[in-house]
Amino acid sequence: MALPVNILFSLMLPCCLGAKVARNYKTILTVKNGGPYGVWGAIELCPEGYARGFALKVQEHLGVWYDDTALNGIRLYCTNGKVVESKTGPWGKWTEPKYCPKGNLISFTLRVEEPRGLVADDTIASNVQFTCQGGQVLTGNSHAWGVFGPWSDHCRSSSICGLQTKVESNQGTGDNTALNDVRFFCCA
Repeated sequence: MALPVNILFSLMLPCCLGAKVARNYKTILTVKNGGPYGVWGAIELCPEGYARGFALKVQEHLGVWYDDTALNGIRLYCTNGKVVESKTGPWGKWTEPKYCPKGNLISFTLRVEEPRGLVADDTIASNVQFTCQGGQVLTGNSHAWGVFGPWSDHCRSSSICGLQTKVESNQGTGDNTALNDVRFFCCA
C-alpha cells in the first residue's frame, strides 16, 4: 500500500524527519503484515539515484533451545554506488547483495512469522522480496519462516530510493525479534 506523504508526515515527524533526509520522496510503500515490536529507525535515502539492489543481515538458525531472530537489517545499494541502511539489529551477518538485472527496485513483500506466544520463540520478519522495473522478482537469502504477505504498491514513474526499518532492541534474557517491519520510499 502506498500512502501519500502528507498523510504520514505528521506521524513520522517526531521520530524521523531531521537533517538526515536531504532529498524529497513522493510516496511511501508499506505492507500490512509487519510485526508489532520495536521502534522505527531513521529514514535513510540514497543521496541521488535509486536502489538497484539489496542485502540482508540474517541470523543463522541457532536450534531449538536458542533464541532466533531471523532478519536483522536491510541495505539498499544505490545507483550512485552508495549503500544505505536504517536501524539494524545486532545479530547475524550480511548476505551477498542481489541486483536487478534491468532497472531498479519498485515494490516489495515481507515474509513474517506471526507472534507465537509466551512459550515459543518469536522471529517476526524473516525475509523480503523485491520487484524490479524489468519485472524480475528478487528474493533475499534468508529463512522460510512465516509467509510472504501481499505486495506493496509500485513506485509510480520512479523507483525505491530509501528505507526505514522497525527493529526491537535487545531484550536481554527475553525473546528477541530484531527487524519487525520496513517502509520503502519512492523518490521523484
